[in-house]
Amino acid sequence: MISKREFLQATAAASALLVGTGLGPLGRVAAQQRLTQSDILRFDPLGTLTILYLADTHAQLMPIQFREPSVNLGVGEARSLPPHITDAEFRKYFGIAAGSPDAFALTSDDFVSLASNYGRMGGMDRIAALVAAVRAERGESNVLLLDGGDSWQGSWTSLQTKAQDMVDVMSTLKVDAMVGHWEFTYGAERVSEIAQKAPFAFLAQNVRDNEWQEPVFEARKMFERGGAKVAVIGQALPRTAVANPRWMFPKWEFGIREEDLQKQVDEARADGASVVVLLSHNGFDVDRKLAARVKGLDVILTAHTHDAMPGLVQLGDTVLVATGSHGKFVSRLDLDIRNKKVAGVRFKLMPVFSDAIAPDTAMAALVETVRAPFAKELARPVGKTDTLLYRRGNFNGTFDDLICDAMLSERDVEIALSPGFRWGGTLLPGETITWEHITNATAITYPNCYRNQMTGAQLKETLEDVADNIFHPDPYFQGGGDMVRVGGMGYAIDISRPMGSRISQMTHLKSGQPIDAAKTYSVAGWASINQDTQGPPIWDVVASHLAKVGTVNISPNSAVRVTGA
Repeated sequence: MISKREFLQATAAASALLVGTGLGPLGRVAAQQRLTQSDILRFDPLGTLTILYLADTHAQLMPIQFREPSVNLGVGEARSLPPHITDAEFRKYFGIAAGSPDAFALTSDDFVSLASNYGRMGGMDRIAALVAAVRAERGESNVLLLDGGDSWQGSWTSLQTKAQDMVDVMSTLKVDAMVGHWEFTYGAERVSEIAQKAPFAFLAQNVRDNEWQEPVFEARKMFERGGAKVAVIGQALPRTAVANPRWMFPKWEFGIREEDLQKQVDEARADGASVVVLLSHNGFDVDRKLAARVKGLDVILTAHTHDAMPGLVQLGDTVLVATGSHGKFVSRLDLDIRNKKVAGVRFKLMPVFSDAIAPDTAMAALVETVRAPFAKELARPVGKTDTLLYRRGNFNGTFDDLICDAMLSERDVEIALSPGFRWGGTLLPGETITWEHITNATAITYPNCYRNQMTGAQLKETLEDVADNIFHPDPYFQGGGDMVRVGGMGYAIDISRPMGSRISQMTHLKSGQPIDAAKTYSVAGWASINQDTQGPPIWDVVASHLAKVGTVNISPNSAVRVTGA
């Protein structure tokens, strides 16, 4: 494994390859608080090959607000290394000025006031405009557009159309290849149908039929771009069958499959590939470990953990690219190919500032068309917030607190558990909460909000299990999400402790009494991976709660006390 010193040296080496490290010239226009599409696109090209990369858009067709986390802790050898630094530390590491467009896009500090300056980010019509501009500059035969997955899930329209809206958008965008994770929650039949019919490749070298151990999807695809052969290998989330309902794809197995991946790399080289790219949904820390163990990878396009970094990370001859989530960024990577090898790279994380980009008219028309049947419902007001509602963060988010409050009230329970999902938009204080806002944070194919009984011992076991999934020192045992959110209960966590001993001081907030291991408590939750879970869909639970309270004002959550960081 790479040491911290070696990591810093490698990062410095990668940065030396860049022109305009970070968001390039945007810091220089911060004083005017004025951005242009030319600023975003400005780039000193290198070589003949350009890779454009999107990931974790979570079916967001429209521009949104999305606040980056203020807490993103790393453990083991990843401790205090990017992406596990935030806010002031992040700005210092990457040389980002406070209050700049870079700061707004990449950190959580002063988010509300900066949002009024810089507006929303993302939107498929704006992404399409950037992609078209780069293709026009470089020539379409020199550009490869790749998608890192988690693209078909996360909105009401994607749920209602079983991802067809996103398939149509990706087809129009002319995506060349993608990988998957949340895509699999539409079920094996639907995913197979799209994979067979879509004009883009659905790649996954690590998915097998569990009876015959045969590949389910194409493992890799060779592209001719920029006068070079580019092999793209797909890697689905290795823990999909653990993180999501296995009954939705009962005959498929996942896993990291290092040895099989090495074979794919070796075969790609034997087939004449000058560039080998791993299109990965492993999560950043898993890919960082993988890069040191699998030889011959030139580029890892990493996803799943929603990290956005304005610089490359380099380990040996492999560079890692992290492009963020929710359509906030498009990564551009130019490669100089000489003697069938990568001789140089140049990178830019292009922020999709919606107000600065002229929408692509064809994509704007398509988005309007796919949203039209749901437009009235999506715009329906449900409540209002006086609080910044956000989701990201290792331990809590105010939108998650709202969901927990709704379960406590509507399901009449003592304790609420909400999964630590990293997708869902941010609402500013004073905004109306619409049906679209609610479903952007809840739209899944297994939404039932259950009500059951759990002992204090079972609650601790649940928290310990999730904590190990996040803070296990070996990245290969991490799942890449955040801690389960809790309502009605507080606890302490020492992330440096081993499995089974991280959680302590569990307290029932209403009574102020310690959680009794032998006592039974009424508990509500949602997104259970168990089949036939009973209960109303979580979006109805939240909407019902908002209809009663009208305006929400979420107090700062101090119920979780963190040590060992």
